[in-house]
Amino acid sequence: PVPPAPPSRLVAVATADGVKLSTHGGRARRFQLYRLPEGGEPVPAGRIDLPEDEVLHLCGDGRPHAIDAVSTVIVGASGEGFVKHMHRRGIEAAITATEDAAQALADYLAGTLAPADPPPHPHEHHDEPLA
Repeated sequence: PVPPAPPSRLVAVATADGVKLSTHGGRARRFQLYRLPEGGEPVPAGRIDLPEDEVLHLCGDGRPHAIDAVSTVIVGASGEGFVKHMHRRGIEAAITATEDAAQALADYLAGTLAPADPPPHPHEHHDEPLA
């Protein structure tokens, strides 16, 4: 018998145009998806397009969300509240200063993702517990 294929992870890269990495993860509406097979190169796996009323900034109530399918979200400068919100959903938030979406994915995979400075405004409202 053929052994089962090793599991792969699904990563979402926040980008509105497929080129520039989006900042403020809670307001991002488009995510390019990549499947990361064990020991392989990333494979494009579609995208998530969110309507305005489904952005993560507004979805802190614990209800199921399209982003729940991924293991990691890569996004530009975003607040600590976004990171905590993703953590509560079981998702790693990789926040970076890198502006190029493809470079951010490559840097994430290489373990060299440049950290981003926190945004200039607080996001404490994200820290409300999920219902």
